Amino acid sequence: MSKALTTTERSFARRIDLTSLQLFVAVCELGSIGRAAEREFIAASAISKRLSDLEATLGTPLLYRHTRGVDLTPAGESLLHHARSVLYSLEKMQGELSEYADGVRGHVRVHANISAIVQFLPEDLGVFRRAHEEIKIDLEEHLSTEVLRAVQEGAADLGICHLAEGASELQSLVYRHDRLVLIVPTGHALADQGPLDFMASLDHDHVGLHTNSSIYVATRQAAMAAGRSIKLRIHVTGLDAMCRMIENGLGIGVMPGGAFELMRGGVGRRLTSVALTNDWAQREIRLVARDFSTLPVAARTLVAHLQASGEAVRTRAEPRAIATSLA
Repeated sequence: MSKALTTTERSFARRIDLTSLQLFVAVCELGSIGRAAEREFIAASAISKRLSDLEATLGTPLLYRHTRGVDLTPAGESLLHHARSVLYSLEKMQGELSEYADGVRGHVRVHANISAIVQFLPEDLGVFRRAHEEIKIDLEEHLSTEVLRAVQEGAADLGICHLAEGASELQSLVYRHDRLVLIVPTGHALADQGPLDFMASLDHDHVGLHTNSSIYVATRQAAMAAGRSIKLRIHVTGLDAMCRMIENGLGIGVMPGGAFELMRGGVGRRLTSVALTNDWAQREIRLVARDFSTLPVAARTLVAHLQASGEAVRTRAEPRAIATSLA
């Protein structure tokens, strides 16, 4: 039997304002009251007042305020953890209650990495949107590590990314497969050598993505395992920028083959892709959630659609793979 709340506990629960908790989380995520005010469409002074009232209610400072923004106090870090848990539970409750509504409604917060967004999601989400016009999807692009953290902390309902260490507490399902290729200018010394080991590229300058990206981590680890290093001259944040740098002779780079094919008619006009023989060049993109069974019905509907889309692609690819192996 559950223990009844004491008078003190009931008083505390009544004095905690959910809107203030939501605004506190927004300030923590953005590191600034001003930026949180812009995102939440509320005056900065109103947020500041709510935070001061929250600190008075709890009897302890939650934030260190300085000219560059805010930092969390130890008490603030504890509250942030509990606030996210409370808000996640409320969203879960709303999702379960929505089962009783007529039809599937709601919105789904999705964080995905650039590989998924460029190669697969435009078509898959377009089909889903036409079939479920009443469901709103909020999609944000992040590095895979940031996607996993957002799902873990409840900032996203669904993540779409490559798995990495630290995802053991999350559930995942296969969505799509992609293949990394080496991008070189047409006429480059490596352009006509056919499938090659990534090590063959290390004598040349490279254009790389963000140092925390899954592609950069994979290539760096491969080079380190061979006792080599990558001659990384330029870092860029997008695949189109990488293509433009390579096209202008500033190096070569690694990116998803599907993304490069989509850009061939634009920034990739004078570039060539070379297949990589390394095992790590074959990758899985997975759907990630805290618990798929407790997602709101709208999110579960989206997961089912994305799973079906990925399965349809894999089914179509299998006959071609068999034909190739028999040739």
